[in-house]
Amino acid sequence: MANFDDLKLSAEALSGGKNTVLLDDLGMPSIMVRIPKFYLDEVIDGAPHTPHPAFIVNGVEKDEIYISKYQNVVVNDRAYSLPYKDPKVYITFDQALLYCYNKGNGWHLMSNAEWAALALSCKKKGFMPRGNNSYGKDYSATYERGVVTYRYESGGIWYDGRVATGSGPVSWAHDNTNEGIFDLNGNVWEWVSGLRLNNGEIQIIENNNAAILNTDHSAGSVAWRAILQDGTLMAPGTADTLKIDNTTAGDSTATSHDIGGDLRINTLVENPMYVPGGQVDYGYSTSTLETIAAATGVTIPTLLKALGLFPLDASHGGDAVYARNYGERLPLRGGCWSNTCDAGVFALHLDYARSRSYFNFGFRCAYVA
Repeated sequence: MANFDDLKLSAEALSGGKNTVLLDDLGMPSIMVRIPKFYLDEVIDGAPHTPHPAFIVNGVEKDEIYISKYQNVVVNDRAYSLPYKDPKVYITFDQALLYCYNKGNGWHLMSNAEWAALALSCKKKGFMPRGNNSYGKDYSATYERGVVTYRYESGGIWYDGRVATGSGPVSWAHDNTNEGIFDLNGNVWEWVSGLRLNNGEIQIIENNNAAILNTDHSAGSVAWRAILQDGTLMAPGTADTLKIDNTTAGDSTATSHDIGGDLRINTLVENPMYVPGGQVDYGYSTSTLETIAAATGVTIPTLLKALGLFPLDASHGGDAVYARNYGERLPLRGGCWSNTCDAGVFALHLDYARSRSYFNFGFRCAYVA
């Protein structure tokens, strides 16, 4: 334990208190970044002076949250934030959730509220982190590279894929410093908690209650809440809750394909992307976050902007949002090594089932005392 105490003191001293080392129930360390509480009006013009939802857990304001500095690895069924590791992949949403809750009270899968808080903070400060979004390098700064940990062959050509956690330059950290959170743009997509799309209806777990140990994220959980146009949370299925719709009609083609059109927020699913519906992965639609609009007559609450689900303006880096408005869809954030300009802190997949795993799906844990 003395060695970990020394490591903690060193991390805090070298980072000016921005980084620390937290131990889990097995006494194993993770390198974490402290994010102090901030208010909605500090990141969203015209928003009320209330804490961002990421800093409210079970009705109690938190002065700080801790986010994994690195995409996580898994040891003994627990998630760890460690540098220069090949991040854990081939993981489902429920496995990611379990590996974080296994660490003990306060530990949890990084929530969408926490992710959105960081993304809005980046935008407000005028720095959008780059990352491994172009086969080991950043597409817009190709001289920026990480240490490759995974290569693969496709069509007779070998490609660089994942890079070691935190092995890129400081511009791959959320605040453009060595003390920041690395790889929020690219490398591997990251499951986040507290948000889902269920037959097109946007559902959340209130504030940052996903951080509460063993919060029920199952399909039938009563913790899921739908959102009205004024931001009020209601039982799923309530009339006039907010949904992800599309500007063009879907079809019945039973292959995965982009149906075209643009994503929009509506109170009805007027255009299901796969007409028969069900838990299948066929028609989807994609837009950049900044081009998502509200259907005529629909009011967007501040909450949707605070959760990174609706643009503040026309400048969010061109990050892509993918959705299927049928079946249950759990969120992935950030992009992967092959997404180029589609990757970024506002990038979002809301088109996969919780059981989906792939060689570019990972995660990271967070902690709230």
